[in-house]
Amino acid sequence: MKNKTLLIIPVLILLVTPFSCKKFIQQQEQNALIQLVTNGTWRITGYMDHQVINLTDSFAGYSFQFNQNGTLYGTRYGQQSNGTWSADINNKTITSSFPSASYPITLLNHTWTITDSYTDSVAAKTSVDSSYNILNLHKN
Repeated sequence: MKNKTLLIIPVLILLVTPFSCKKFIQQQEQNALIQLVTNGTWRITGYMDHQVINLTDSFAGYSFQFNQNGTLYGTRYGQQSNGTWSADINNKTITSSFPSASYPITLLNHTWTITDSYTDSVAAKTSVDSSYNILNLHKN
């Protein structure tokens, strides 16, 4: 009986280890993403509404700060709009919400699918009606 118990323990460890390693790697990727996003401020360098109307100029002068605690601030000429954000590394999405903001900040209230990213820029899209809104961010 003791020999069977000794054999079961290594088998259980082998079964649990791949899941633990995968979860650890995912957590490290999530931590790296959060560090990258929260280190510095961002500006919107492109916003296309339904891929037709260029609204980039509406965001001129705005600077965005993502914080590790999930808060997000959009600032323009000393006026601050408060929001929240979250990232899902598995689905390659970032969700932002500015519940009490006004136009144009309300245009950011979506779950954005990351289509391209670098350490200093992000391209994303969100489905609207039967088309997409396109967002480009660059680090200041």
